[in-house]
Amino acid sequence: MNILISNASSDPIYLQIKNQIKAAIITGELQEQGQLPSIRFLAKELRVSVITTKRAYDELEMEGFINSVQGKGSFVALRNRELIREEQLRKVENYMLKAIKEGRLAGLSLDHLKQMLETLEDEYE
Repeated sequence: MNILISNASSDPIYLQIKNQIKAAIITGELQEQGQLPSIRFLAKELRVSVITTKRAYDELEMEGFINSVQGKGSFVALRNRELIREEQLRKVENYMLKAIKEGRLAGLSLDHLKQMLETLEDEYE
C-alpha cells in the first residue's frame, strides 16, 4: 500500500490517509483480515503525527472498514465487497442528484453539467 500525502490538497492529512486506505480496501488491494501497518509505523513512514494517523484509523473503524485488536494491531474488516461498493454508489448518486438540483437552480442544462463533470475529471487526473 502506497499512501501519498499532498500538502496542496484541501483535505486534511488524516482524511487523505483514510480515503486512500478505504480505496485500497474497496478495490481489493488490501485483503480482508489483512493487517495494516501500525499507527506509529505509518506515522513515521508518512512523517506525520501519530495523532493524525490514529484519527484516520479511528474513523475507518467507526465506518466498519477495519477492526483494531489491543496489542495485535489493525486489520481489514470482513465485509461484503459488493455491499461496500453499493454504499459508495449511493453516495455518488446523492452527490450527483444534488448537482442536478443546484444546476437547475442556476439554469444549467444536463449537457452543461456533463461538460462540467468532464472538465473536473480532466483536472482531477
